[in-house]
Amino acid sequence: MRRRSEGVLTGDDALAPALPHPPELIISTLERFVTDARAARLREVLSHRLGSVALVVDALHDPHNGAALVRTCDAFSVQTVHAIERTEPITVARTVSRGSQKWIDVIRHTSAESCLEVMVSTGHELVATHPDGELLPEDLAAIPRVALVLGNEQMGIGAEIRNACKRAVRVPMRGFVESLNVSVTAGILLHAATKGRRGDLGEARLRALYARALWLTVPHPEAHM
Repeated sequence: MRRRSEGVLTGDDALAPALPHPPELIISTLERFVTDARAARLREVLSHRLGSVALVVDALHDPHNGAALVRTCDAFSVQTVHAIERTEPITVARTVSRGSQKWIDVIRHTSAESCLEVMVSTGHELVATHPDGELLPEDLAAIPRVALVLGNEQMGIGAEIRNACKRAVRVPMRGFVESLNVSVTAGILLHAATKGRRGDLGEARLRALYARALWLTVPHPEAHM
């Protein structure tokens, strides 16, 4: 699939929708239109969401990989992906993401510097992925706040981001191949990084995510506002 193929979401279209109204107004208005079971399911899933683990993708090109990474973050309750868009916007293949882009916050950065500023403000340690990394996947769970960095499929991680990474992590392999697809690598490492962590988002963030989930669940939500 090419970046301009049908079914590829680009830029803002690949992002979760912004809330058009305050979260509490959405909740008080729309909650009555979902079943108790559905509301409980939404709250239960969101209760596991993590802010202590984030994903940084540097100049990702392939829409299949973009979609797979977002879907993997949803699977492991990683709420935020930071996308550094050096020359082109992030793309997500809809057939691969299966709607997971609606639940995950993809933050777009026009420069590496912008992303680094956010990482400093959130207190995340940047950890690069590299075949010669000194860390093993299981070491990631011990880092209080970790941002896993994945690079472009051909060029890898840009120099500015790589220099900001204190450490690197590798996926041990015993076969003939020397590397894995970026989305496969992310799956292995995010599984390890999130293992044993409990949901840690604040109440205000959870309420906003719950409001967004209701907005996405109720048919024609604006008609009820």
